Parts: sequence; C-alpha cells; structure tokens
Amino acid sequence: MGRLIYAGIVSLDGYINDAAGNFDWAAPDEEVHAFINDLERSAGTYLYGRRMYEVMKFWQTVPQQPDESAVMLDYAEVWRAADKIVFSTSLEAVDTPRTRLERTLDPDAVARLKADEESDLAIGGATLAASAIAAGLVDEFGLFLVPFIVGGGTPFFPDGVRAGLRLEDERRFASGIVYLRYTSRV
Repeated sequence: MGRLIYAGIVSLDGYINDAAGNFDWAAPDEEVHAFINDLERSAGTYLYGRRMYEVMKFWQTVPQQPDESAVMLDYAEVWRAADKIVFSTSLEAVDTPRTRLERTLDPDAVARLKADEESDLAIGGATLAASAIAAGLVDEFGLFLVPFIVGGGTPFFPDGVRAGLRLEDERRFASGIVYLRYTSRV
C-alpha cells in the first residue's frame, strides 16, 4: 500500500508563495535539492493541480548539458520516471509522457490508488492537497521551512482543517532551511 505524501517548500509563516504568487525566495540550494531528490525517489505517482503541473513539467525538458548541475539532472530523471495525474477542469490536455488528465479529485478513487500502489504517491498544489487533506487521504506531511517571512500568499495548510500530527523526522541544513516530516495520528 502506498502512502500519500504532501511536501513542499514553505515560508516560516506558512506560505508556498507570496501574495503576488512568487516563490523565488524558496529556491533550494544543492544540499536541500539533493535531499529532496532522495525523498522523491519513493514516489511512483504524482498528483498535481493545474498550476503545479505547469510549474513541474519543466523537468521533462531539462537539457542534458554540461552546465546543468548533477542534482538538477538527477531530479529530472526522478520526475520523468514517475506517473503523473493532473486534476484540472481548465486544461484541455496534458503534454508530458506518463501523464493523464482527470477533471476532479475523487477521494474514493485516490484511496483505491493508494491501496493498489506499491510505491508512494506525492500530491502537489495547495488547492488539490487541501481537498485530499479534508478527505483524510494524506498520510504524511513534509515541510521544508525557509527562514523567510512573506507576509501572505497561498498557505501550505488549508483553513478549517484540524489534524493531529506526529513528528517523525527533522533535519537542519547549512542554508537555515529545516525539514520536518509528520505523519497523521489516526
């Protein structure tokens, strides 16, 4: 059975982007990026909202040139190896391999997918994740807390949802970023 994991790079005040939609303050350094790569290897399927998919499909075309860092090329391979499901009512089609389009997140279908998968599933996009969190589908939360306050934007956690969590892992990086991994208390 696969776990559904919601992870992201988050400002210290809890946002994945600022009020203007920017996330330039969140770019991981090589150490953090390599750690993320290792975590992502467990995911056989990514569940994305439209905006997250549009950001992430960059990894399909990362050029294989000497000026690309080894960590960037490694993540591109990890991303390309996984299946992707994009949930969107506005996209007409998806244009990356191993990707299918669904119009809505069906909690029962996601629960069946988790039960049938041997590998983990990763969910990306705050709006999509909010629906999965509200449906009780998320098994694990990973936060990369950046020592930066943005003052507003898109929150990592949705309003109106309460959940008890248990800290399972933590790590500090030289950049000041702190990784926290929580599981849901059932």
